[in-house]
Amino acid sequence: MEKSCLECGEKIVGRTDKKFCSDYCRNSYNNNLNKDSTNMVRNVNNLLRKNYRILEELNPDGKIKLPKSKLAAKGFNFDYFTSIYTTKTGNTYYFVYDQGYLPLDGNFYALVKRI
Repeated sequence: MEKSCLECGEKIVGRTDKKFCSDYCRNSYNNNLNKDSTNMVRNVNNLLRKNYRILEELNPDGKIKLPKSKLAAKGFNFDYFTSIYTTKTGNTYYFVYDQGYLPLDGNFYALVKRI
């Protein structure tokens, strides 16, 4: 039975389980399959990545306290995070993947890293 490339439709020569005629077609097919389908998803993912990089840069040792202004100066967007964790004592941590922050009194934030 003759098989065709999933990307370009060309005849496939070689192994019987082969799906693409070339590396170019394989890469192109997978890039199209995995790209973000809408601008909104792409923009939110970019904001989350930016927030994550900022938290990672400001918190290299896993725990630090700093003013909100330092986060804001780097362009941190407090509206975008991946999860919320509330402790038994009622403290609410906001996480961007494994990097978290806790609002404190006096416009300070505690930055933490989930282990």
